[in-house]
Amino acid sequence: MGTHTEYLPITRVHKPVWEALSLPFFQRVLIAGLLASVACGVIGSYVVSKRIASLTGGLSHAAFGGVGLGYWAGLPPLLGAAGFGLLASLIVGLAHRRVRSGLDILIAMVWSVGMGLGIIFIALTPGYVPDLLSYLFGSLLFVPWADVGLIALVDVIILATVLLFHPLFETICFDEEYAEASGIPAGPTLLALLALSALAIVTLLRVVGVILAIALLTMPAAAARRWIGTLPAMMILSTGLCAVSISGGLFLSYGLSDAWDISIPPGPLIILIATSIYVASMAIPHPQPAEAIRNPVGS
Repeated sequence: MGTHTEYLPITRVHKPVWEALSLPFFQRVLIAGLLASVACGVIGSYVVSKRIASLTGGLSHAAFGGVGLGYWAGLPPLLGAAGFGLLASLIVGLAHRRVRSGLDILIAMVWSVGMGLGIIFIALTPGYVPDLLSYLFGSLLFVPWADVGLIALVDVIILATVLLFHPLFETICFDEEYAEASGIPAGPTLLALLALSALAIVTLLRVVGVILAIALLTMPAAAARRWIGTLPAMMILSTGLCAVSISGGLFLSYGLSDAWDISIPPGPLIILIATSIYVASMAIPHPQPAEAIRNPVGS
């Protein structure tokens, strides 16, 4: 007489998403994301106030050329992106001051040339061809400690520069002509601000990638701007909203993978959360006019 064996159905135990904090890799990527939110919130506030999102978008795509150059030259890709981004900020900044009528064409050119050079350099790199999607759309889950250290260094540079020169940055953001009349070197100050924007974009390459960096740089700041009346307070709130977006995207990506085996990278989820925050800020009545933060110079 044969024996009959019963097999119990295998049930998967789903862990709460906050238990991800006990995983070393998750701790590393969360630290990287929170560090990137500092640069994102501070510089994004300047970008939104100065209304130079299109200029900064050109810098984000130009930085991809530095990624390719880093691979080809055997350098850290983020280091190459920083160098390429700084060079692009110099070109775009000088053009912004001198060739305003054709600025949109120059931005498109810098945008396209940076992407094209990046692909060419990567194609010329011997051996293993890196995953381009990791830099186009982010690869936060695989960020190494070396990149975390570089992001922290960029944060230090940005914060130190802002603490020293914030009054100059604030003045050119709201009234460039007044800055020049007051003896402030508006041209060099704008170049410095664009250079800091390029460095901030470098911190976001591993978080959301080249394609989505400009969205994360501007949307938390734009949402904060509707509720805050001073630029320093706007920076603080923007940094917090960016941190919420990044940590929320990470936890959501982990939760979807653990509970339903749905593998979605955190980058697009981060952008969707940031977009939801911005839409909510537009829909909820705000206590003061959205333009209240505009032009504090001379007030």
